Amino acid sequence: MKTSWRSASLVATAAAVLALTTACGQDGAPAAGSQNVGATAPANGLGGSGAGAGIGSQTGTGAANGYGADGQQGSAAKPAGQLAVTDNAELGKVLTDSAGMTLYRFDQDTAEPPKSNCDGDCATAWPPVPADDTTAGAGVDKAMLGEVTRSDGSKQLTIGGWPAYRYAKDTKAGQVGGQGVGGKWYALAPNGKKASLADLPGLSVKKTELGDIVVDKNGMTVYRFLKDEAWPKPVSACTGACLEKWPAVAPVPANDIKGVRKKGLMGFTRPDGVKQMTVNCWPIYTYSGDKLPGDVNGQGIGGTWYAVSPDGKPVGAPKK
Repeated sequence: MKTSWRSASLVATAAAVLALTTACGQDGAPAAGSQNVGATAPANGLGGSGAGAGIGSQTGTGAANGYGADGQQGSAAKPAGQLAVTDNAELGKVLTDSAGMTLYRFDQDTAEPPKSNCDGDCATAWPPVPADDTTAGAGVDKAMLGEVTRSDGSKQLTIGGWPAYRYAKDTKAGQVGGQGVGGKWYALAPNGKKASLADLPGLSVKKTELGDIVVDKNGMTVYRFLKDEAWPKPVSACTGACLEKWPAVAPVPANDIKGVRKKGLMGFTRPDGVKQMTVNCWPIYTYSGDKLPGDVNGQGIGGTWYAVSPDGKPVGAPKK
C-alpha cells in the first residue's frame, strides 16, 4: 500500500489505581497495594466440576490452541479492497473489508510502533489482512491506513497503527464471531480503536435480563468466582487456564467508576503479577465466551461463576 501511516501519536494514559477509603475487612483504613494471596486453584484450574465447569462450551471462545479457531484452516489472505464502515447494533461503527467481513485487532499487538505478535497457529485462526490494494471508503480516513512488516516479511494493513486481521470462523458479511475471543480480540472501529457504541466508564451498571449488573469499559459483563475470598484481603482462586477463560479486570481509577457501590472498590496484585480490580473486595473478571456487550454466557457456569450486582453480590447465586 502506498499510503504510509501518518496518524498522530496515540497517547497512553497511565492512571494510578486508587483504593477507596474502606479497605477489605476493616473500615477507615487504606488497603495494601500489593498482596501475596497465595491461593491454590482447583485441580482443573477452572473452578467447578462436571461438564463444561468453569470453561463453558461456547463456539469460538478460545479453543485448545488458545486462539479461538482450533484446527480450522483459514483461507488464503485476500486484500481488503475498499474499506467500509458498517453499523452493528451492539458494537456501533465497525470496520469491514470490501466483502463486508469484519476486521479485528489483537490486544497483544502494539500500535506505536506498529507490531504484530500473531504468528503460526494464531495467524491461521486470525489471517492478517494484506496491506496492498487497500483504499479508504466512505467514513474511513485514509490517514488512518498504514502497514507493518511481519516476521515473514509480508506487509500487513494497519488501522491507526493497529495490525488488522480477519477471523477464520466468520464466514458471512457482518458476522462478529471474533469479538471478545480470549478477552484479547476486538472488532476494529474506523479510527483503529475497539468498536463500541459509546465511551463507557471503566466500570458502570447496565440493565440486562439478569437485572442491574456491573460491566467493564467495553460494556462486557463482569463476574465473580464463588471460590475466591474477599476478607480480610482479596484472594483469587482462578489461575492458569482458568484465567485464560476468565480474564481478570484490570484496576480502574475511582473517578472512572459510575453507579457501583464505593465500599470495597480497590485494586490488588495477584501472585502471578497480574493486577486485578475488586468490587466490594471481591476479585472481578470478564468471560471469554461473552461476545457482545450485555452477553451473560458465563452466568452460573460450574455453579461458581455469577454476574456482579452494583453492590458486589453475585446475581442469582444460590443462598447458603
